[in-house]
Amino acid sequence: MLKHILRNALFIVLGAIFYAVAINYLLIPSRIGEGGVTGLTTIGYYALNIPPALTNLVLNGIIMLIGFRFLDKATVFYSLWAVACISLFLHLPVLFTYHTSQTIIPAIFGGVLMGIAMGVILRANGTIAGSTILAKIVNKYLGIKNGTATLMFDLCVAIPSGFIIGFQNMLLTVLELYVSAVVLNMYLDRFGAKRSLMIISSKHEAIASALTEQFGQGVTMLKATGFHSGTNQDVVYFICTSKIWPQALSLVSSLDANALIVADQVRSVRGVHLTKLL
Repeated sequence: MLKHILRNALFIVLGAIFYAVAINYLLIPSRIGEGGVTGLTTIGYYALNIPPALTNLVLNGIIMLIGFRFLDKATVFYSLWAVACISLFLHLPVLFTYHTSQTIIPAIFGGVLMGIAMGVILRANGTIAGSTILAKIVNKYLGIKNGTATLMFDLCVAIPSGFIIGFQNMLLTVLELYVSAVVLNMYLDRFGAKRSLMIISSKHEAIASALTEQFGQGVTMLKATGFHSGTNQDVVYFICTSKIWPQALSLVSSLDANALIVADQVRSVRGVHLTKLL
């Protein structure tokens, strides 16, 4: 348990570093905004010269109160840790600034870094608060992807920011947000998605026992009936990670080379030991 907590905490630190680098080294030097609370921090910096770290800490602290109501305590704890780390890294001195007349470059690469940062933090069961808190709540209750929900909330801040940063930079901000949402969804689909196996075999009991023993997780037996033969048959239903998936396929094939295996990717899973929603 402690090892799992430390692992998540370290991944959140890594995500916070990516996040702060994107803001301080790519977006702010090019006067590109952001969405949600981060967008408000950049607007506060451009308009009133308020340090982003201070705005991030205060506004996210307020939004965290909403998280206490709708999210589990572990997510709230990790989110508080993420907010603290991001505020710390945003406050660190900027060693150099990246300036270019091709402002689409920091917009795209800033979006990539932001998407990776949010993906790493979300995979560690945290959020960066702000719009990701609201997105995680929407994801939990409506099933909308985290990246898509985050983009919707971020645009509510990014589009009005054009009055502060100008129309062109507002368009660059929308591009950066779109890139970050795409990268976030791709990251979570690649590293967070589950795989499902539906196995029809006369050796279903041996297969179920082998899957349970080798991978240490539950297997569900479904009742099925062949339409033409009218034969009753137990079907093995198994959910696993992408890492285990090829091993499970190999195991089933070794036990029954004639087994019918239907494999699919599962985007959202909720239940005992499978609590991730993407």
